[in-house]
Amino acid sequence: VVTLADFSFAFRYSPGGKHVPQRECSRTPHEGTMEFISLDSHRGAAPSRRSDLESLGYCLVKWLWGALPWSADLTDPCVVTEEKERCKADVIKNPRLSSGWGALPESIQKYLQQVMTLEYEEKPNYEELRLLFTRPLQLMRASAYDSVDLRVAP
Repeated sequence: VVTLADFSFAFRYSPGGKHVPQRECSRTPHEGTMEFISLDSHRGAAPSRRSDLESLGYCLVKWLWGALPWSADLTDPCVVTEEKERCKADVIKNPRLSSGWGALPESIQKYLQQVMTLEYEEKPNYEELRLLFTRPLQLMRASAYDSVDLRVAP
């Protein structure tokens, strides 16, 4: 089980049960850890469920490869944003051939594709996303609570 906690940008995306509308420049653009923030954050939009899942996807790729396609450009937010947009387009168009990401495991490819195609206010299918990672564990005869020996980048 991987538990991530960072409440510095906690946000009620659905006060009163209604999702806040997407409004770019309603917050400070590029606010957060440049390498992992979502495209919504780059545009100054309030975070959403899509934003959180996108950031998690960036973490997964970084843990696996040790870097993201934009890791060398973190001092230039515009370059990082452009690179993220290019990678997003690649993932949506053809996840198996996405040039910026390298050869990703199928579960991460599918995760990124599902997350990158979400609309701002759309509720993700959390169960389907969870199954993308539990199925491979089942094939390995492991559970989410077992130790799994995986090679990840330092």
